[in-house]
Amino acid sequence: MARYKTTLASATLLVLVLAAWEYLPTALEVPKFIIPTLSDCLVELQRMWAYEQLLGHTLSTALFTVLGFAIGSLMGAVIGYLLGMSAFWEKVLSPYILALQIAPKVAFAPLFIMWFGYNSMPKLLVTVLIVFFPVLVNVLQAMRTVDRDLINLARAYNLSRLGIFFKVEMPSTLPNLMAGLRIASTLAVIGVTVGELVGGNTGLGFLISYGGGQANAAMVFDAIVLLTVIGFVLYSALVRIEDRVLHYLPKAEQ
Repeated sequence: MARYKTTLASATLLVLVLAAWEYLPTALEVPKFIIPTLSDCLVELQRMWAYEQLLGHTLSTALFTVLGFAIGSLMGAVIGYLLGMSAFWEKVLSPYILALQIAPKVAFAPLFIMWFGYNSMPKLLVTVLIVFFPVLVNVLQAMRTVDRDLINLARAYNLSRLGIFFKVEMPSTLPNLMAGLRIASTLAVIGVTVGELVGGNTGLGFLISYGGGQANAAMVFDAIVLLTVIGFVLYSALVRIEDRVLHYLPKAEQ
């Protein structure tokens, strides 16, 4: 019953937002090049599908979002676990990791373009860089807070270092890892978009730049909505995976 009420409330809110989007700009006499109506955006979406290779641009953005997310997450998790297993190397590398984390990632996009040219590599690298740090920080923080009594108990049973990792540390850090992955999934879309805005010739970010240059607000709105859909699908997939992986954890009653 509670889930039904939540779904109904969400659907009602969506209908109200769409109705406001359709009728308020016209009622307030807002020009279409500033805020297009919902119907204007749908008409433009059909035109983009027919003449702007919308499917190809969308698939390109989705592909590099998933690819950058996968590579960045894997690197962040592996390095986070390795540093968590070695207090010495964590102390040695922490200042450099902190410096890279503080540096604005989008500022690297022009450098990547100068190094690799106007192709898909810069947007992939920006995405990997943006995704890498949330996963790394979450895993490293989780490794610091693993129950020492469990580790000592594992040592008492003569478990090897890898045995302690797989039996104690990794299961204990999975909730933090999944939280980092969920955060990273939203940032992956930002990384790809920045790369496409700065120097791409394909993808939804490119359509945003192209539409903005032509004062085509409807095209920009459509591209933003599609980017949101890509991010939402990736995030929802991770939530489903998290529910399966962490099924043993108790959940708060709704």
